[in-house]
Amino acid sequence: MDAAPAAPAGIDTGRVSAWLEANVADVAGPFRFELIAGGHSNLTYKVTGSAGPPVVLRRPPLGNVLPSAHDMGREHRIIAALAVTNVPVAPALGYCDDPEVNGAPFYVMGYVDGLVLRDVGAVQQHLPEPARRVAGDSIVDTLAAIHAVRPDEVGLGELGRHDSYIARQLKRWYGQWQASKTRELAAVDAVHDGLLARIPEQGPASIVHGDYRLDNCMLHPDGRVAAVLDWEISTLGDPLADVGLLLVYWTGPDDDASAWVGPATTAPGFPNRADLLARYAEVSGRDVAGIEFYVAFAYWKLACILEGVYARYLAGAMGGHREASEIDTFAWQVERAATQAAEHLGRLS
Repeated sequence: MDAAPAAPAGIDTGRVSAWLEANVADVAGPFRFELIAGGHSNLTYKVTGSAGPPVVLRRPPLGNVLPSAHDMGREHRIIAALAVTNVPVAPALGYCDDPEVNGAPFYVMGYVDGLVLRDVGAVQQHLPEPARRVAGDSIVDTLAAIHAVRPDEVGLGELGRHDSYIARQLKRWYGQWQASKTRELAAVDAVHDGLLARIPEQGPASIVHGDYRLDNCMLHPDGRVAAVLDWEISTLGDPLADVGLLLVYWTGPDDDASAWVGPATTAPGFPNRADLLARYAEVSGRDVAGIEFYVAFAYWKLACILEGVYARYLAGAMGGHREASEIDTFAWQVERAATQAAEHLGRLS
């Protein structure tokens, strides 16, 4: 391989290359680093060397980041532990906790060949209509598989506390909101207080992904999930929180729109939200009668997450050039998510 071109922002070519050769088996430089488009949080790079298979490197966003966010060691630990379960994940290959190497900790995982579908155009091009139903079923079945893992048996029993998940999440994300907000939104404050007063009784804790949706899963061409991605905010807690968030991200062909702009799942052939919920109840055996609370919580959490992304875009910390219209879309999504959270919370009164 000829000498690789200059690496994209976020990669110290010399030091990272030396670390890869010393710590990841069967790879050799020079390396080509390619920023994988579409990431709104941690930065993800495909790394191709002169020998060995391609790998993937994950690091935090550039610039200042929120405290406790973007924990690379945590994400690496989770996918390494899940490798022995029925949950499909990329192989964990190495973790670097020395910021002197690349300015921040990072980890490396195996490259999984598959589809990441972010919009309807990608679905229409790469996933035939019959495979879309398979994808919907596999997304749900994989989520149920995550929730079926017994944390203590795979070394993740200390990933988080086993009690008071929703209360802890409300505290965490409200703190993140306060740290990153770019303006006041009364609905975020009101919904936080309303959710805190209505927390359902919490059952046994399971692994909770925390950001589970179609484009955080890589698919085989037939629609089956090849790997679940983006474990950065995973913890232990109430599995129905994942279900509520999936329903917020997912807009089937016959569903009302949500705050999540342009979901790929509107293409014909995908199941609707009610289909997802029914399948999850069947596969997991869990009672989903109280899902409305978790949908309201998911919209509120989405508003907090997107505000953080919006703030980082405004600060220029996400890498690459962004159009003003795209940045404005994030601001609108935050406001829309907060409004929909209030609407769903109102249905509980």
